[in-house]
Amino acid sequence: MSDNNDGRRSYGSGGSDRSRSGDNRGAGAGGPRGNTGGGARGGGGRPDRRGDGPPRRRGGEGSFGPPPRDGGAHAERRAPRPEEPDLPEDVQAGELDPAVRRDLLSLDKSNANAVARHLVMASKLIDDDPRLALAHARAARQRAGRVAVVRETAGITAYHAGEWAEALSELRAARRMAGGPGLLAVMADCERGLGRPERAIELGRSDEARTLSGDEATELRIVVAGARMDLGQFDQAVVTLQTPELDAAKEGPTAARLFYAYADALVAAGRVEDGLKWFLNSAAADHDGDTDAEDRVAELSGDQ
Repeated sequence: MSDNNDGRRSYGSGGSDRSRSGDNRGAGAGGPRGNTGGGARGGGGRPDRRGDGPPRRRGGEGSFGPPPRDGGAHAERRAPRPEEPDLPEDVQAGELDPAVRRDLLSLDKSNANAVARHLVMASKLIDDDPRLALAHARAARQRAGRVAVVRETAGITAYHAGEWAEALSELRAARRMAGGPGLLAVMADCERGLGRPERAIELGRSDEARTLSGDEATELRIVVAGARMDLGQFDQAVVTLQTPELDAAKEGPTAARLFYAYADALVAAGRVEDGLKWFLNSAAADHDGDTDAEDRVAELSGDQ
Protein backbone atom coordinates (compact mmCIF):
# COMPACT_ATOMS: atom_id res chain seq x y z
CA MET A 1 0.00 0.00 0.00
CA SER A 2 1.29 3.52 0.44
CA ASP A 3 4.50 4.37 2.20
CA ASN A 4 2.51 5.27 5.29
CA ASN A 5 1.14 1.76 5.51
CA ASP A 6 2.79 0.24 8.56
CA GLY A 7 0.69 -2.69 9.58
CA ARG A 8 -2.36 -2.94 11.83
CA ARG A 9 -2.12 0.55 12.48
CA SER A 10 -0.69 -1.23 9.86
CA TYR A 11 -0.90 -3.72 12.06
CA GLY A 12 -2.14 -1.66 15.07
CA SER A 13 -0.73 1.00 17.32
CA GLY A 14 2.04 -0.17 19.58
CA GLY A 15 1.78 -0.01 23.31
CA SER A 16 -2.00 0.39 23.56
CA ASP A 17 -3.85 -0.57 26.70
CA ARG A 18 -4.45 -3.99 25.19
CA SER A 19 -0.71 -4.61 25.22
CA ARG A 20 -0.82 -4.89 29.01
CA SER A 21 -3.10 -7.88 29.09
CA GLY A 22 -3.55 -11.16 27.32
CA ASP A 23 -5.68 -9.41 24.67
CA ASN A 24 -2.79 -7.57 23.11
CA ARG A 25 -3.25 -8.21 19.42
CA GLY A 26 -1.55 -5.57 17.35
CA ALA A 27 0.16 -3.86 20.25
CA GLY A 28 2.96 -4.51 22.67
CA ALA A 29 3.54 -8.25 22.71
CA GLY A 30 0.49 -8.70 20.57
CA GLY A 31 0.83 -8.37 16.85
CA PRO A 32 3.06 -7.19 14.11
CA ARG A 33 3.60 -3.53 13.51
CA GLY A 34 5.95 -1.87 11.12
CA ASN A 35 6.07 -2.40 7.39
CA THR A 36 3.72 -5.15 6.36
CA GLY A 37 5.95 -6.07 3.47
CA GLY A 38 2.87 -6.41 1.32
CA GLY A 39 -0.14 -4.73 -0.14
CA ALA A 40 -0.28 -2.15 -2.86
CA ARG A 41 2.00 0.77 -2.21
CA GLY A 42 1.69 4.31 -3.44
CA GLY A 43 4.95 5.69 -4.73
CA GLY A 44 7.33 3.45 -2.80
CA GLY A 45 8.80 -0.07 -2.63
CA ARG A 46 7.25 -3.03 -4.28
CA PRO A 47 5.31 -5.49 -2.18
CA ASP A 48 7.01 -8.71 -1.20
CA ARG A 49 5.79 -10.82 -4.10
CA ARG A 50 6.83 -14.39 -4.72
CA GLY A 51 6.15 -16.83 -7.50
CA ASP A 52 4.99 -16.08 -11.02
CA GLY A 53 2.03 -13.95 -9.99
CA PRO A 54 -1.67 -14.34 -10.62
CA PRO A 55 -3.19 -16.03 -13.65
CA ARG A 56 -4.04 -13.72 -16.53
CA ARG A 57 -7.60 -13.47 -17.72
CA ARG A 58 -8.47 -12.63 -21.29
CA GLY A 59 -10.22 -9.29 -21.50
CA GLY A 60 -9.27 -8.33 -17.98
CA GLU A 61 -10.47 -9.47 -14.60
CA GLY A 62 -13.82 -7.89 -13.84
CA SER A 63 -14.52 -6.89 -17.46
CA PHE A 64 -18.02 -7.48 -18.67
CA GLY A 65 -17.00 -9.16 -21.93
CA PRO A 66 -19.01 -9.31 -25.16
CA PRO A 67 -22.82 -9.39 -25.06
CA PRO A 68 -24.64 -12.69 -25.65
CA ARG A 69 -24.94 -13.63 -29.31
CA ASP A 70 -28.71 -13.63 -29.35
CA GLY A 71 -28.82 -10.16 -27.78
CA GLY A 72 -32.36 -10.89 -26.62
CA ALA A 73 -34.10 -9.11 -23.78
CA HIS A 74 -33.94 -12.28 -21.70
CA ALA A 75 -30.23 -12.83 -22.27
CA GLU A 76 -28.35 -13.65 -19.12
CA ARG A 77 -26.51 -10.61 -17.78
CA ARG A 78 -23.73 -10.31 -15.26
CA ALA A 79 -25.03 -9.06 -11.93
CA PRO A 80 -24.08 -5.44 -11.24
CA ARG A 81 -21.28 -4.78 -8.84
CA PRO A 82 -22.16 -3.67 -5.32
CA GLU A 83 -22.15 0.08 -4.84
CA GLU A 84 -18.59 1.36 -4.63
CA PRO A 85 -17.29 4.24 -2.53
CA ASP A 86 -16.69 7.48 -4.39
CA LEU A 87 -13.28 8.13 -5.91
CA PRO A 88 -12.15 11.76 -5.56
CA GLU A 89 -11.16 13.25 -8.90
CA ASP A 90 -7.70 14.18 -7.67
CA VAL A 91 -6.83 10.55 -6.83
CA GLN A 92 -4.85 9.18 -9.75
CA ALA A 93 -3.73 5.67 -10.66
CA GLY A 94 -0.23 7.04 -11.16
CA GLU A 95 0.13 7.41 -7.39
CA LEU A 96 0.36 3.63 -7.11
CA ASP A 97 3.78 1.99 -7.12
CA PRO A 98 4.75 1.14 -10.73
CA ALA A 99 5.51 -2.47 -9.84
CA VAL A 100 2.01 -2.89 -8.45
CA ARG A 101 0.50 -1.22 -11.49
CA ARG A 102 2.29 -3.78 -13.65
CA ASP A 103 0.44 -6.48 -11.72
CA LEU A 104 -2.77 -4.94 -13.02
CA LEU A 105 -1.83 -5.33 -16.70
CA SER A 106 -4.06 -8.40 -16.97
CA LEU A 107 -7.05 -6.06 -16.58
CA ASP A 108 -8.61 -3.94 -19.27
CA LYS A 109 -7.36 -0.36 -19.15
CA SER A 110 -10.47 1.24 -17.67
CA ASN A 111 -10.85 -1.40 -14.99
CA ALA A 112 -7.14 -1.30 -14.12
CA ASN A 113 -7.40 2.46 -13.64
CA ALA A 114 -10.36 2.11 -11.28
CA VAL A 115 -8.68 -0.69 -9.32
CA ALA A 116 -5.49 1.34 -8.96
CA ARG A 117 -7.41 4.39 -7.70
CA HIS A 118 -9.30 2.28 -5.14
CA LEU A 119 -5.98 0.86 -3.93
CA VAL A 120 -4.57 4.37 -3.59
CA MET A 121 -7.60 5.43 -1.54
CA ALA A 122 -7.30 2.36 0.68
CA SER A 123 -3.70 3.32 1.30
CA LYS A 124 -4.53 6.93 2.12
CA LEU A 125 -7.34 6.04 4.54
CA ILE A 126 -6.00 2.96 6.29
CA ASP A 127 -4.76 4.76 9.41
CA ASP A 128 -7.48 7.35 9.89
CA ASP A 129 -10.58 5.60 8.53
CA PRO A 130 -9.95 1.86 8.19
CA ARG A 131 -13.63 1.10 7.53
CA LEU A 132 -13.74 3.36 4.49
CA ALA A 133 -10.33 2.07 3.45
CA LEU A 134 -11.79 -1.43 3.56
CA ALA A 135 -14.70 -0.35 1.37
CA HIS A 136 -12.20 0.77 -1.28
CA ALA A 137 -10.18 -2.43 -0.91
CA ARG A 138 -13.34 -4.48 -1.31
CA ALA A 139 -14.21 -2.53 -4.47
CA ALA A 140 -10.77 -3.31 -5.87
CA ARG A 141 -11.19 -6.98 -4.98
CA GLN A 142 -14.62 -7.09 -6.63
CA ARG A 143 -13.06 -5.78 -9.83
CA ALA A 144 -9.81 -7.75 -9.72
CA GLY A 145 -10.21 -10.75 -7.48
CA ARG A 146 -7.69 -12.82 -9.41
CA VAL A 147 -4.79 -10.43 -8.86
CA ALA A 148 -2.74 -11.51 -5.86
CA VAL A 149 -1.65 -8.05 -4.74
CA VAL A 150 -5.27 -6.88 -4.71
CA ARG A 151 -6.29 -9.79 -2.47
CA GLU A 152 -3.30 -9.11 -0.23
CA THR A 153 -4.26 -5.45 0.06
CA ALA A 154 -7.83 -6.40 0.89
CA GLY A 155 -6.50 -8.69 3.61
CA ILE A 156 -4.24 -6.07 5.15
CA THR A 157 -7.01 -3.49 5.10
CA ALA A 158 -9.52 -5.89 6.66
CA TYR A 159 -6.93 -6.56 9.36
CA HIS A 160 -6.70 -2.84 10.10
CA ALA A 161 -10.48 -2.72 10.36
CA GLY A 162 -10.63 -5.63 12.80
CA GLU A 163 -12.30 -7.98 10.32
CA TRP A 164 -10.14 -10.94 11.27
CA ALA A 165 -11.97 -13.68 9.34
CA GLU A 166 -12.08 -11.63 6.15
CA ALA A 167 -8.44 -10.66 6.51
CA LEU A 168 -7.39 -14.27 6.99
CA SER A 169 -9.40 -15.43 3.98
CA GLU A 170 -7.95 -12.75 1.72
CA LEU A 171 -4.37 -13.33 2.83
CA ARG A 172 -4.72 -17.06 2.31
CA ALA A 173 -6.03 -16.42 -1.20
CA ALA A 174 -3.12 -14.09 -1.95
CA ARG A 175 -0.65 -16.66 -0.71
CA ARG A 176 -2.16 -19.36 -2.93
CA MET A 177 -1.86 -17.07 -5.94
CA ALA A 178 1.61 -15.65 -5.34
CA GLY A 179 3.33 -18.49 -3.51
CA GLY A 180 5.71 -18.13 -0.58
CA PRO A 181 4.83 -17.82 3.10
CA GLY A 182 2.77 -14.67 2.66
CA LEU A 183 2.19 -12.38 5.62
CA LEU A 184 2.39 -15.14 8.23
CA ALA A 185 2.62 -12.78 11.20
CA VAL A 186 -0.58 -11.00 10.17
CA MET A 187 -2.34 -14.29 9.55
CA ALA A 188 -1.28 -15.58 12.95
CA ASP A 189 -2.51 -12.39 14.59
CA CYS A 190 -5.86 -12.82 12.82
CA GLU A 191 -6.12 -16.27 14.39
CA ARG A 192 -5.64 -14.60 17.77
CA GLY A 193 -8.30 -12.07 16.89
CA LEU A 194 -10.67 -14.95 16.19
CA GLY A 195 -9.94 -16.42 19.62
CA ARG A 196 -7.74 -19.20 18.26
CA PRO A 197 -4.29 -18.67 19.81
CA GLU A 198 -3.44 -22.34 19.34
CA ARG A 199 -3.65 -21.89 15.58
CA ALA A 200 -1.39 -18.85 15.79
CA ILE A 201 1.18 -21.01 17.57
CA GLU A 202 0.81 -23.70 14.89
CA LEU A 203 1.58 -21.13 12.19
CA GLY A 204 4.68 -20.19 14.16
CA ARG A 205 5.80 -23.83 13.93
CA SER A 206 4.98 -24.26 10.24
CA ASP A 207 7.44 -25.02 7.46
CA GLU A 208 6.75 -21.58 6.01
CA ALA A 209 7.73 -19.97 9.32
CA ARG A 210 11.14 -21.63 9.12
CA THR A 211 11.83 -19.82 5.86
CA LEU A 212 11.44 -16.38 7.46
CA SER A 213 14.36 -14.29 8.61
CA GLY A 214 15.05 -10.80 9.87
CA ASP A 215 12.13 -8.56 10.77
CA GLU A 216 9.55 -11.01 9.37
CA ALA A 217 10.74 -13.76 11.72
CA THR A 218 10.81 -11.33 14.65
CA GLU A 219 7.28 -10.13 13.99
CA LEU A 220 6.01 -13.70 13.90
CA ARG A 221 7.76 -14.47 17.19
CA ILE A 222 6.06 -11.44 18.75
CA VAL A 223 2.66 -12.72 17.66
CA VAL A 224 3.36 -16.27 18.85
CA ALA A 225 4.48 -14.91 22.23
CA GLY A 226 1.24 -12.96 22.40
CA ALA A 227 -0.68 -16.16 21.68
CA ARG A 228 1.18 -17.87 24.52
CA MET A 229 0.12 -15.01 26.79
CA ASP A 230 -3.48 -15.40 25.63
CA LEU A 231 -3.26 -18.95 26.98
CA GLY A 232 -1.64 -17.85 30.23
CA GLN A 233 1.66 -19.46 29.23
CA PHE A 234 3.81 -16.55 30.35
CA ASP A 235 7.10 -18.41 30.87
CA GLN A 236 6.79 -19.93 27.39
CA ALA A 237 6.14 -16.48 25.96
CA VAL A 238 9.40 -15.32 27.52
CA VAL A 239 11.31 -18.24 26.01
CA THR A 240 9.73 -17.66 22.59
CA LEU A 241 11.26 -14.19 22.45
CA GLN A 242 14.75 -15.17 23.57
CA THR A 243 16.61 -14.95 20.27
CA PRO A 244 19.90 -13.40 19.12
CA GLU A 245 17.84 -10.38 18.02
CA LEU A 246 17.18 -9.65 21.68
CA ASP A 247 20.21 -7.38 21.81
CA ALA A 248 19.91 -4.18 23.84
CA ALA A 249 22.34 -2.45 21.50
CA LYS A 250 19.87 -2.65 18.60
CA GLU A 251 17.65 0.29 17.69
CA GLY A 252 14.67 0.97 15.48
CA PRO A 253 10.97 0.04 15.42
CA THR A 254 11.37 -3.74 15.19
CA ALA A 255 13.87 -3.84 18.04
CA ALA A 256 11.67 -1.54 20.13
CA ARG A 257 8.68 -3.81 19.58
CA LEU A 258 10.65 -6.96 20.36
CA PHE A 259 12.04 -5.46 23.58
CA TYR A 260 8.56 -4.24 24.54
CA ALA A 261 7.02 -7.67 23.93
CA TYR A 262 9.79 -9.33 25.95
CA ALA A 263 9.33 -6.86 28.82
CA ASP A 264 5.57 -7.42 28.76
CA ALA A 265 6.06 -11.19 28.96
CA LEU A 266 8.59 -10.87 31.78
CA VAL A 267 6.21 -8.75 33.85
CA ALA A 268 3.36 -11.18 33.19
CA ALA A 269 5.65 -14.01 34.35
CA GLY A 270 6.30 -12.15 37.61
CA ARG A 271 9.81 -10.94 36.73
CA VAL A 272 9.05 -7.26 37.17
CA GLU A 273 12.61 -5.98 37.63
CA ASP A 274 13.76 -7.72 34.47
CA GLY A 275 10.70 -6.41 32.69
CA LEU A 276 11.49 -2.85 33.79
CA LYS A 277 14.98 -3.15 32.33
CA TRP A 278 13.63 -4.25 28.95
CA PHE A 279 10.98 -1.54 28.91
CA LEU A 280 13.89 0.90 29.35
CA ASN A 281 15.67 -0.79 26.44
CA SER A 282 12.52 -0.50 24.36
CA ALA A 283 12.17 3.19 25.13
CA ALA A 284 15.81 3.76 24.15
CA ALA A 285 15.34 1.92 20.85
CA ASP A 286 12.01 3.58 20.05
CA HIS A 287 13.05 6.80 18.31
CA ASP A 288 9.65 7.25 16.66
CA GLY A 289 7.51 6.84 19.77
CA ASP A 290 5.70 3.80 18.42
CA THR A 291 5.31 2.18 21.84
CA ASP A 292 4.30 3.43 25.27
CA ALA A 293 7.46 1.97 26.85
CA GLU A 294 8.21 5.17 28.75
CA ASP A 295 4.74 5.08 30.32
CA ARG A 296 5.25 1.47 31.33
CA VAL A 297 8.57 2.39 32.95
CA ALA A 298 6.88 5.14 34.94
CA GLU A 299 4.07 2.79 35.93
CA LEU A 300 6.38 0.02 37.11
CA SER A 301 8.81 2.31 38.90
CA GLY A 302 6.05 4.25 40.62
CA ASP A 303 7.21 7.48 38.99
CA GLN A 304 3.87 8.89 37.88
